[in-house]
Amino acid sequence: MAENNDSGRVKTTETAFQMIELLMEENGMGLSELARELDLAKSTVHRHLSTLTDLEYVTREDDVYRTGLRFLEIGEQTRTRSDAYQLAEEKVADLAAETEERSQFIVEEYGEGVYIFRETGERAVHTDSEIGKRIPIHATAAGKAILASLSDERINEIIDQRGLPALTEQTMTDEETLWAELAEIRDRGYSINDQENTSGLRAIGVPVQYENGEPLGALSVSGPTHRFQGTLFDETLPNLLLGTANELELNIKYS
Repeated sequence: MAENNDSGRVKTTETAFQMIELLMEENGMGLSELARELDLAKSTVHRHLSTLTDLEYVTREDDVYRTGLRFLEIGEQTRTRSDAYQLAEEKVADLAAETEERSQFIVEEYGEGVYIFRETGERAVHTDSEIGKRIPIHATAAGKAILASLSDERINEIIDQRGLPALTEQTMTDEETLWAELAEIRDRGYSINDQENTSGLRAIGVPVQYENGEPLGALSVSGPTHRFQGTLFDETLPNLLLGTANELELNIKYS
């Protein structure tokens, strides 16, 4: 029988996913490396890897184990399971084409922001914000837009669970300051990220909400500080994003 720990989690399942995450992070590992990293016997690790390989979730080549392409199928199905998500994808592409910058759609899951869609325009700065990446939700424009759409109770839960870690010197790590900014976002309808996630980059974000006010996610456009300033940053981009979010919300409502 599988061993359970005090929280009710199944230990063997937890170990298997720890292996999968390590294989993903390291882009492949050998048996001995995994055993050493997880502080487990090689025989135990081998049994897990053999099972994952038989199920086609892990591949083996020259004694190096890697995550298999079956995860790609799972990820794509998860990303497109909602018709609303697919409507958001179209708007992300439109924003990237019109601004020539990087645009993205982010959702909240387990108190973190998750990149669901991303497009890069002709002048976009390339960063490591790949699809599926999880980020501290308070450190991005889209994340703060989502936070501002949540209830105060849920915001407190997220802060208690995740804290306010600093990603740059500009990241907002003071809870009182964050609450003040969330009030401003609720008032004006959009959020600002001024180098809080990546030094040298700014972003504008807007929430995308269902008819009942619950957030689906948020759209944002980001670019370098030397371009994201003045009228473009203060008026043009906020108005563009607010209009795009409104169109998306209408499309979701009547789809």
